[in-house]
Amino acid sequence: MKKSLVLATLFAAVALAACSKTEAPAPIVVPAPAPATTVVVPAPAPDAGAAAAAGAANNAAASANSAAGSAAMSAGAANNAAGSAAMSASDAASAAKK
Repeated sequence: MKKSLVLATLFAAVALAACSKTEAPAPIVVPAPAPATTVVVPAPAPDAGAAAAAGAANNAAASANSAAGSAAMSAGAANNAAGSAAMSASDAASAAKK
C-alpha cells in the first residue's frame, strides 16, 4: 500500500511539473539617466583654529597607537608566560608519573 501511494504521489508531481507553463520574464526597461548638474562651491579660507585642532587630533591618534602597541606587547608577554607555565606544569606532571 505504501509503495503504491508513493508511486501515485510521484506520478502526480511529475504530471503537474510537466504541465506547468513557463513564462518569459517581461523585459526590464531602464530609463536614461538624467544629466548631472555640477555645482562649484568655493573652499573656505584656512582657519588657524582648525589647524591646531587637526594637530591635536593627530597627536591624540599617535598616543592611542602607542598605547595599543604597548598593550599588544604586554599581551604577548603574558601569553609567553602562560605558555611557559603550562609547559612547566606538563613537565612536572610527566615527572610525577615516572
